[in-house]
Amino acid sequence: MSDVRYPFTAIVGMADLRLGLLLNAVSPAVGGVLVRGEKGTAKSTMVRALAGLLPSIATVPGCRFACDPASTDPQCPDGPHEVSAQDDRPAYLVELPVGVSEDRIVGSLDLERALAEGVKAYEPGLLAKAHRGVLYIDEVNLLQDHVVDLLLDAAAMGRSYVEREGVSVRHAARFLLVGTMNPEEGELRPQLLDRFGLTVEIAATRDPAERAEVVRRRLAYDADPDGFAARFAAEEQELAERITTARELLPQVELSDVALRQITAVCAAFEVDGLRADIVMARTAVALAAWNGRTEVLEEDVRKAAQLALPHRRRRNPFDAPGLDEEQLDRTLDEHSGEDPSDGPDDDGPNGGGAPEPSGGDTPDAPDGSAADPSDEPGGTVPQQGGPAKAPVAAAGEPYRTKLFKVPGTGKGAQGRRSPAETDGGHTIRARQPQGHLTRLHLSATLQAAAPHQVARGRDSRALVLRRDDFREQVRQGRESNLVLFLVDASGSMAARQRMTAAKGAVMSLLMDAYQRRDKIGMITFRGSGAELALPPTSSVEVGAARLEQLPTGGRTPLAAGLLRAHEVLRVERMRDPHRRPLLVVVTDGRATGGRDALERAGQAAGLLAGQGLASVVLDCEAGPVRLGLARTLAAQLGGPAVTLDELRAEGVAALVHAHRPAHANRKAA
Repeated sequence: MSDVRYPFTAIVGMADLRLGLLLNAVSPAVGGVLVRGEKGTAKSTMVRALAGLLPSIATVPGCRFACDPASTDPQCPDGPHEVSAQDDRPAYLVELPVGVSEDRIVGSLDLERALAEGVKAYEPGLLAKAHRGVLYIDEVNLLQDHVVDLLLDAAAMGRSYVEREGVSVRHAARFLLVGTMNPEEGELRPQLLDRFGLTVEIAATRDPAERAEVVRRRLAYDADPDGFAARFAAEEQELAERITTARELLPQVELSDVALRQITAVCAAFEVDGLRADIVMARTAVALAAWNGRTEVLEEDVRKAAQLALPHRRRRNPFDAPGLDEEQLDRTLDEHSGEDPSDGPDDDGPNGGGAPEPSGGDTPDAPDGSAADPSDEPGGTVPQQGGPAKAPVAAAGEPYRTKLFKVPGTGKGAQGRRSPAETDGGHTIRARQPQGHLTRLHLSATLQAAAPHQVARGRDSRALVLRRDDFREQVRQGRESNLVLFLVDASGSMAARQRMTAAKGAVMSLLMDAYQRRDKIGMITFRGSGAELALPPTSSVEVGAARLEQLPTGGRTPLAAGLLRAHEVLRVERMRDPHRRPLLVVVTDGRATGGRDALERAGQAAGLLAGQGLASVVLDCEAGPVRLGLARTLAAQLGGPAVTLDELRAEGVAALVHAHRPAHANRKAA
């Protein structure tokens, strides 16, 4: 593959993404760009192309941390510097892999040499390399939590810290943060989402002529990268010079009181949290003015700044799509386009009116236990007028905070917020001999291991005589994310008396909980003649919520088929990711069409799942004065608890499943 980058100016369309990246090149203080879009839209190509446009930087010769000769870092590990010359080099584009380790990000200290030889040996990480350049994270939404925490700290403080048992190193780490993501694969944690100054939504053009030009240029680049780059060399040079000119003009741009008042009024009207949005909008508007060769911020700069800086800050839960009400934006700008009123600020609330409050009173109550349910015959739901039609679709009830369900034992899965696991974070539970490179020294255990051998080793001073086999590392216990597989009964009995509305509300609440705990989710539905994998395991709760909203109901209840499909899905997922432990959530009233034989087949399928040590919970949706207790029987066969819709709420009965483990599970699990 050629080392020649695809030219930035050769990319067709995507004006907002182009502008967002260029504004950050002009003013890195804007805070970076998050690029959201479907796969195959040249997100990564454009980000990588940006690096070729950035002005070169001056560095202290030999400094691994890119210290600026005009203002060296007093805490630089390679310092103190006596500057007599300088090196000029391009600003680096550093790519952060999704599966990157903590040591690769912040660097690593050789603790063995530090303790045994008194040498502070430090190998810089990716944050050091990205200083004064671009840190690019493809699939940023798939990063593990402990990696996100490191990035948050560095982005907030502009420094990277490495501390291991009293040995510490710190260095400057200021970079332009650019992330790309496909929303179908999951959302970002709100803390990291807010760290991105701007966000841009992109999609492939539907114009055949533009698509043809994209293909034509890509084929030309693949055939002759050098020749293709040469075609756009003049445009690239012109764009790079414009960035440099805008940077020089930036300190001269004036942000008037009127423009600042418009910025703060817009942020207040859209009810964004905190004041970071106001600051980012102000910096973006100033950068826009400089980019356009002006020294004054205009209303058009404020409008565009709002379109880039606010959409991702208006979300209130993971099911909300990012966006901005353009009419409300224009109305707010118009109301604050004049001089400051002489009678002072008005205390009557947002300028221009916020988004309308959601209407209340339409959320259905929980199952009321009135008349018996209709039978599980084909189409055995509430009759629909007008003859045969599509299966009815029940709306979901309002989501609420649910109880915490855990997988028993201690896992080794990806860091998250659900079940106990050995992780890089958390609290220390024991010590062990290092398994590979020593990164988390257990100091007391190391000293205890070395102490009995000091006389034999000829210790003649206060310093301990340490050998490699003395060292011990910490084993830490934190929490992991799990695979939460929903098995949802969508049959006719579930469709009766708004039962499906309440059940969907419960699943929606559990989806919200899965998002907060960084789980993967999957969904199987069963109705009619079989079971369907409605949502293959994914990190996107947005997609799960959308599939749930569209779920039709009606027909027979093939419970055994649903359980067997769950068994197959979990078998495949276990091969793909053996460390991610599953939690099966069965949403049903426990009925099975076909009489006693159907119930026996369901019981056998449940026993097959239970025999694998699967953690499970049955959400009992049965209602009415006559209850058969079939869901609780199914829960016993699976080896897990049965929980009613009322008990699911966090404010209900306490500690319902926190200490639960299947009857067959080993109670001495670590």
